[in-house]
Amino acid sequence: MTEFAAAIPVKIAVIGGGSLNWAHTLMADLAYDTRLAADVRLYDLDAPAATRNAEIGARHAATSRGVPARYSAAASLPEALEGADVVVISILPGAFEDMAKDIDIPAEYGIGQSVGDSVGPGGFFRALRAIPMLAEIGRAIRDHAPRALTCNLTNPMSVLTGALYAAHPEIRAWGECHEVTKIRKQVAWIANREAGDDRYSHRDVAVNVLGINHFTFVDRITLEGRDMMPAYRAFAEAHAESGWSQSEPGADAEHERYFGTRNLVAFDLLRRFGIPGAAGDRHLAEFLPMADYLADPDRWGFSLTPVDYRIRDRAAKQARAEEMRVGDVAPKIRRSDEALVDQIAALMGGAPFVSNVNLPNRGQIAGLPEGAIVESNAVFHGGGIEPVLAGRLPEPLSALVSDHAQRQSALLRAVMTGRGEALYDLFRSDPQVRALQPGQARAMFDRMRAATEGLIPEALKEAM
Repeated sequence: MTEFAAAIPVKIAVIGGGSLNWAHTLMADLAYDTRLAADVRLYDLDAPAATRNAEIGARHAATSRGVPARYSAAASLPEALEGADVVVISILPGAFEDMAKDIDIPAEYGIGQSVGDSVGPGGFFRALRAIPMLAEIGRAIRDHAPRALTCNLTNPMSVLTGALYAAHPEIRAWGECHEVTKIRKQVAWIANREAGDDRYSHRDVAVNVLGINHFTFVDRITLEGRDMMPAYRAFAEAHAESGWSQSEPGADAEHERYFGTRNLVAFDLLRRFGIPGAAGDRHLAEFLPMADYLADPDRWGFSLTPVDYRIRDRAAKQARAEEMRVGDVAPKIRRSDEALVDQIAALMGGAPFVSNVNLPNRGQIAGLPEGAIVESNAVFHGGGIEPVLAGRLPEPLSALVSDHAQRQSALLRAVMTGRGEALYDLFRSDPQVRALQPGQARAMFDRMRAATEGLIPEALKEAM
């Protein structure tokens, strides 16, 4: 039997199939992969973008190391879902112009947000826009692909993965995030420096993950059976003042400025709580009061990413996508840092694979609310996704994480049940907002509601 003959067939529906980021990453990873024979259907509200990506997908497929994936643009959500083995969701809730309001209005009240897509004022209103969207997708999966395995890539990940379960309780869904890769890359760098070569990558580093999405921590780190936590602690202590620069390969200076990190927040969290933060500093900082890190991002080695940069970056990616579509730019065969294709291969019957994911808490993290979406390791295999018992976060860190998890669950319940009257108190209880005077917080809430009201369900608006 040839390697191609042994390839595992899989039908993948990509919701948000016109994406300039995740869809292209998936194409490149499928071209590099030799395990899967994928039939990929791309659906997007922007139908021409999905058609463009189907053509770009065909160019990636022509470079495949294994069975070339097949790409097509679906005319409707049901058409994309019918018969799907795996559903991948990567959408933008609203537009970048909506995200700009999420950032700009709080800034007028002294709240600077480094990302604004998970918690804080920006994450809260992004969730109000997105929960109904993910619930609609969840119901469509229930009706057209009830047994499909569903990966959510959209932020705010905790709330939106929960929205899928709220809409379709029997769904087999998980949230996928690459942020934990950052600490694994640091540990690989430490090991390579000790070895004097580049023998290790982040894929050789195993970590025990605890927390919620973008507010994750690790309490065990191993490489080839060796406990790497002592080496990491020494590394963090040595760089506690200067930081350690970490950037994406090939990133230009402006991208590095807005998305790079010096890991000073993660190192400081290690000092404060005894275990290191695993996500990037731009995300970690947003889960804590403004005075901790966000009030002085320069001191902590990160930037507040402006939405105008995201808009310019999107335009550049659109231009590059068009060049790739017409053949002026050739796709590159390379494996990304993402784990999605490895997860899919394991779920379709390949070798089991361990990865950090977001799932409802069924006891995998002690001390966090039951049923809340939490992030820990899980084993992907032909029978599904099995969470690994991660243990418990140290106090008082567990209390901080639990506070956010409870708020996220309450926000989801309020939106799903139309209880708009509960939203302001939840908004007001976020650590970024608590320091404001009540009148300021109320004024900011009302302005943000007015700025995005066209995307908020009527039942919520009437009671907010």
